[in-house]
Amino acid sequence: MDRRLILVRHGQSEWNLKNLFTGWKNPGLTDKGIEEAKAAGELLKSRGYEIELCYTSALKRAQHTLDLMLEEMGITNMTIIRNQDLNERDYGDLAGLNKDDAREKWGDEQVHIWRRSYDTPPPGGESLKDTADRVLPYYKREIEPRVLDGGTILVAAHGNSLRALVMALEGLSPEEILKREIATGKPIIYDLDESGKVLKVENI
Repeated sequence: MDRRLILVRHGQSEWNLKNLFTGWKNPGLTDKGIEEAKAAGELLKSRGYEIELCYTSALKRAQHTLDLMLEEMGITNMTIIRNQDLNERDYGDLAGLNKDDAREKWGDEQVHIWRRSYDTPPPGGESLKDTADRVLPYYKREIEPRVLDGGTILVAAHGNSLRALVMALEGLSPEEILKREIATGKPIIYDLDESGKVLKVENI
């Protein structure tokens, strides 16, 4: 029995391109991001995966990515569950700021801590730990049981919400997960055993 979980970070957004902190803000995809999403769908189609159910966040860049992937796969009738628990990390007061401008305002070291520490949030925002504290219970409650029932579940979300899932699935430490880059539009495929442990992981 297949118990497969596919994670995909949304394609490049307009604010990724402009080097802005995005968080819960809602920019759309760039032309490159649209092509990344289509390419991810084409790649999954070439593998012959039959998707049973899809999850995404409440933010349009992830939703649009998922829609484009499904369209590329020729899937027209699919249940899609949208939930803000899968949203990107909330960058609080940094949201909308250029990363270089933020460094000028607060200093390189402080911005680096906000971006790359596990449990230090930016002002008014979330740390990666805070993000994991909402993503992982949702995964355990809603997504994992569907995977363990058998089949292939597709999740289109964000760099940091997916980092939280990857950390848990692969048993990574806070230091290890902070070094892990989640590329836009590149599927990560997990095969799980009946208890939810990872048997195989593949980046395609």
